[in-house]
Amino acid sequence: MALIRMTKYRTLLLATVGFNFSFLIWFSFAPFTEPMASEFGLSLAEIGLLASANIWLAPFGRALTGWLSDKFGAPSVFAIVLGYVGVFSIASAFAQSYGVFFVERLIVATAGITFVVGIQHVAEWFEEENLGLAEGIYAGIGNAGAAGGALILPRVFGTNWNGPLFSTNWRAAFFYTGVVSILLGVAYFTLGEAAKTEEKRQATKDSASFGGWVHTATRYGTLVLALAYVMTFGLELSMNGWLATYYREGFGTNNLVLASTFAATFSVAAGLLRPIGGYVSDRLARAERNILPFFTGHYREQWTFTAMSFVVVAMFGMTLAGLSGEVLLAVAAGFLVGMGCAFAEGAIFAQVPAMFPNSSGAVAGVVGGVGTIGGIVYPLVYSAQFLPNLHVGYAVVAASMVPILALTAWVFQPRIASVAHEAGFGSSTPSAVEAPGDD
Repeated sequence: MALIRMTKYRTLLLATVGFNFSFLIWFSFAPFTEPMASEFGLSLAEIGLLASANIWLAPFGRALTGWLSDKFGAPSVFAIVLGYVGVFSIASAFAQSYGVFFVERLIVATAGITFVVGIQHVAEWFEEENLGLAEGIYAGIGNAGAAGGALILPRVFGTNWNGPLFSTNWRAAFFYTGVVSILLGVAYFTLGEAAKTEEKRQATKDSASFGGWVHTATRYGTLVLALAYVMTFGLELSMNGWLATYYREGFGTNNLVLASTFAATFSVAAGLLRPIGGYVSDRLARAERNILPFFTGHYREQWTFTAMSFVVVAMFGMTLAGLSGEVLLAVAAGFLVGMGCAFAEGAIFAQVPAMFPNSSGAVAGVVGGVGTIGGIVYPLVYSAQFLPNLHVGYAVVAASMVPILALTAWVFQPRIASVAHEAGFGSSTPSAVEAPGDD
């Protein structure tokens, strides 16, 4: 029993605060790549590897914690993650060798797995017709924690930092954010309640079997939304960890605070605009309004595909803006990429709980986990030594998204979309096999 009576709005607030800070501590390394590189003797490629490694454990971690949230309840899982992340963040502040530091930050980076925990928690409290907006608010404001880190941390822990315990700014930042993480974990465990009613909690718990997870994970709807999340949220992760370096190295912006501020414009767009993506999905579904004739009658799918297409176009624009040599034009292009990511991510996670109402944690875990792969791969492309400059990588990534867009268009066809929650690889219900041919 929580100390105060929880409501759906208090639960949304608690989950959002927890995830916002999780995102901040996840990307707390990004504003400090320059002093860390100087202290440990890192090359630009090694910085790119560090940004990529920040995502390595997220795919498996998200898939696991989504299922664990269904099984044991979000408050317990969220609190455990925040607790151990805080311990290892504190430990990384004292690291003297790069090997030890790398491993400790790898564990801290699992803070990102809390995303699916909060998605499940919010879904346990909100009605289907408002899920898109609620999940969009949770994820959007939560994701903006990366922008908060980029804007706040380098200002609080400036170059001339000489506070208690540390005379190095990045070490102080990692120590104090670790302390806050532990305290927030205690608060989440103390205040949180797993579901709106005991009946809802029990129904979710009973559905959390391994066989059910495998079945759900291999449905067409789950798989295509997971790949869509690779090219949207995976892209967002990669940009959060890379853009401060890009604006510094690609345009000679040697001011750490200024480069971080430029990078934060992307994070603000990708985070704070995400509720719009969920709201538009809800609105189109309620009004039954078609905006793309190719997917008539499937309103959430139409909006998701539109937003995904915008991301691809904006990424090509990112390369063109960078090649112009105008840093402010590149910042504006980055903002548009962030806006596209926000709209698409909000649309995707409006579909997840609506499509799979009794296993939202498991599906969110698969979609959120697979989606993070983009955050692993894309930074390696941005910093690849075979590219002529730092600007071309965005166009290469955009080209790699085209096959995902084509697969999404195939699954979103009305005859397939209508059974995408049932049809898939492995066992299927009879209706899921027969329905695609009925049209």
